[in-house]
Amino acid sequence: MSNQSATLPGPWAGLVRRWRAVTAPEVLPRWAVAALVANIGIVLTGGLVRLTDSGLGCPTWPRCTADSYVPHPAYGIHGVIEFGNRLLTFVLAAIMIMTFLTALRAADRHARPRARLIALLLGLGIPAQGVVGGFTVLSQLNPFVVAFHFLVSMALIALSVLLVHRAFGITGTPVRSVAQRAVVIATFVVVWVALWLGTVVTGSGPHSGDINAQRTGFDPTVVTHIHAAAVYLLVALTILGVVWFRSRAVLMLLAVELFQGLVGVIQFNTGLPIVLVLLHLVGAALAVAAATHYLLTHQGPLRTG
Repeated sequence: MSNQSATLPGPWAGLVRRWRAVTAPEVLPRWAVAALVANIGIVLTGGLVRLTDSGLGCPTWPRCTADSYVPHPAYGIHGVIEFGNRLLTFVLAAIMIMTFLTALRAADRHARPRARLIALLLGLGIPAQGVVGGFTVLSQLNPFVVAFHFLVSMALIALSVLLVHRAFGITGTPVRSVAQRAVVIATFVVVWVALWLGTVVTGSGPHSGDINAQRTGFDPTVVTHIHAAAVYLLVALTILGVVWFRSRAVLMLLAVELFQGLVGVIQFNTGLPIVLVLLHLVGAALAVAAATHYLLTHQGPLRTG
């Protein structure tokens, strides 16, 4: 390819060289990290849409209005916020495309097994998530559809962490017993249970994304306490992991959980201020990333002898 680029006119040869540089196999770790950061970032901007009651700033999908892809001035700041969040999906898609193209070259060299498949799944997940987002608008922000939209974002974050592990060549460390492995897996599962219960709490509370959006009908206080019970179990399992492994991965997870718990308690007792709810949302994304890292770090072969 270098010989071919040498025969091209100057500007084109330079473009080819730059293209090969940004998609070189050794650049895959950077794209993997970019994919992770971008997937966490889109959760943040999506949270801003909901917390500013801009969920129906574009009242239809795929257009913003019945006759336009851009918001009408009559929709004001809410239309701008929702439309801006939709535009960021294209930025995320571009990062996923670059990640996949880089993974193709890396996989061809057999440097990073399965990176190509993971990058492909991430790339396909972005338009799929866009469609789910469209359904949330068409459903008038049905809380259960909104919850599914959020959980898909969390799954993409977990997949991004898996890609980071593959890109950097991180392998799982051996565990001493089946019990240790079971606790790691149980911790990961309970993280998802706590996340799901958190979406039920959100769907029962005041921040619906639009003042007219329906709620689940559950008692917010009751579902909050159920969610808290799952968090207590999660912290207990993580502390057991700290005792057993004392690794950076489990300590990182515990730190995120404690941060999440602190923010959760404060926001519950202060009337759910937007800033704290947003912090809690970002914390949820970090919890998924940390839990996935913990799972992958401690899923090596059983240690013998």
